[in-house]
Amino acid sequence: MGEISHMRTICLLGGTGFVGCHLINHLHRAGNWQIKIITRRTAQHRELLVLPRVTLVAANIYDQTELNEQLAGADVVVNLIGILNERGSDGSGFAKAHVALTEKIIAACQTNKIKRLLHMSALNASATDGKSHYLRTKGEAEDLVHAAEGLNVTSFRPSVIFGEGDSFFKRFAKLLVVPSYMFMLPSGHARFAPVWVNDVASAMLQTIDNSDYYGQRYNLCGPKSYTLQELVEYTAKLMGRKRWVIPLGNKPSYFAARLMEFIPTKPYSVDNYNSSQIDSVCNQENPNHFEQLGIMPHSIEAIMPRYFTAVNLREYYSLFRHKARRS
Repeated sequence: MGEISHMRTICLLGGTGFVGCHLINHLHRAGNWQIKIITRRTAQHRELLVLPRVTLVAANIYDQTELNEQLAGADVVVNLIGILNERGSDGSGFAKAHVALTEKIIAACQTNKIKRLLHMSALNASATDGKSHYLRTKGEAEDLVHAAEGLNVTSFRPSVIFGEGDSFFKRFAKLLVVPSYMFMLPSGHARFAPVWVNDVASAMLQTIDNSDYYGQRYNLCGPKSYTLQELVEYTAKLMGRKRWVIPLGNKPSYFAARLMEFIPTKPYSVDNYNSSQIDSVCNQENPNHFEQLGIMPHSIEAIMPRYFTAVNLREYYSLFRHKARRS
């Protein structure tokens, strides 16, 4: 009991998501944190409760009073909330999830006199120059937290994040099980520098207690950049599937995005298309900060083959057959 009393509390918003679950594992291994995860649906994430010092709390984070109450007593807050698509197409969904919620988080931190905030942004996020609603609202939120009084903020700007449970490679793996020799790929020429989720989590963990990182914005890129076409071809190779990946030009990609917005799951949207108009890679204007953080980032070739074992592939095939029976 004495050891627990000296532990500090870290509160995660978006902690049940892809990055959150990996960050929780890093925090658990560190051994010196009480981890509080606020989520709307605790029953769907009970597997996290097997970890000592992890608490799941059901709350509506968009309610300022509830949020204030749930952050009370926290020493550190981590905001991992983000969406890649919205229900509509006017940007209001992005504004709610990224900007309005960030304003509420800032207010809750100030109300509770919480000084430390880690904030997840995105590479190319810019309130003024963002090519899409996603990038503009991510940029607005990033600027808000860094301008907030009384907060020591570190923000993280990753390229696309990959690893166990990611939505990036998994999405294409699901599509590649469809029996078709050709694969038409919107925005196939867009470039990314995929970054391993555990490298991102390591960067976040090591910045928590070091004042040298206060006020900093860190671009996080993997060691190599690839076109989307190359990444899909690599996924097919790992799956042992022969596919002729045909990248669509700008106009066909835009029209494909318009059509796919009518699909309930929105696998690709006009906003995604707009985001793809700027490469998600590090360069002279956006230098990679992993070296500054003392982390050697891992490549997809070093990590992803382990997730494309026969067992994992059988899960994808089973999912495809299940969907085929329902259609």
